[in-house]
Amino acid sequence: MTRTVSTLFAVALVSSLSTPLLAQDTKSARGLVTAMTANAVTVKAGTQEMTFTVDAKTMVTAEGGSTAARQAAEAGKPGAQLAELIKVGNAVEVSYQEIKGAMHAVRIRRVSTPGAGGGSTSDQAPAMANGTVDAISATSLTITGSASGGATFKQTFTIDRDTKVVAQGASTADAASGGKLQITDVVGSGDTVTVTYHKAGSTLHAAEVRVRQKRK
Repeated sequence: MTRTVSTLFAVALVSSLSTPLLAQDTKSARGLVTAMTANAVTVKAGTQEMTFTVDAKTMVTAEGGSTAARQAAEAGKPGAQLAELIKVGNAVEVSYQEIKGAMHAVRIRRVSTPGAGGGSTSDQAPAMANGTVDAISATSLTITGSASGGATFKQTFTIDRDTKVVAQGASTADAASGGKLQITDVVGSGDTVTVTYHKAGSTLHAAEVRVRQKRK
């Protein structure tokens, strides 16, 4: 049985175990549903609007809800089945494959938010930054680091429930708290961290925060 993580962030171990394995050529997009038809869903991911085809094999899931398997027996009714879980205005994550010039939705997962900047796509390559935590809250993280040539930099990242946190004892602490652990419980000022992030508009969204060394 898949466990739904209700905390502000998802512990990396839980997130990796709950994500189905998809083909290597599968891409993803996250954003808000702007339109739906019987055989297509349009999603605005950040500033990009993308339309995905839907068929009887598209899997639809919703946080806290059931999984609607798109079986061949249901062919001809994808719109009705999809509409049971997904509505215009919902935030979704779409796993898709490009087939003959079209983007086909392999899986559509309803999520709580579109993410920082209104969404993103897997085509946006992640970047990494190493530094020391200057400030941290439930929704943001600021670090200071050293760039090449000895120059210093300061970066602020947005944090949300999709940010993975890798820290010693994080999984145990999350279980002990009944799934109510905050990122501030395991990451603090002075910690040395590596942040994997995506640019989302004018903001930087932290996909993962890895604690490399706790403040002594």
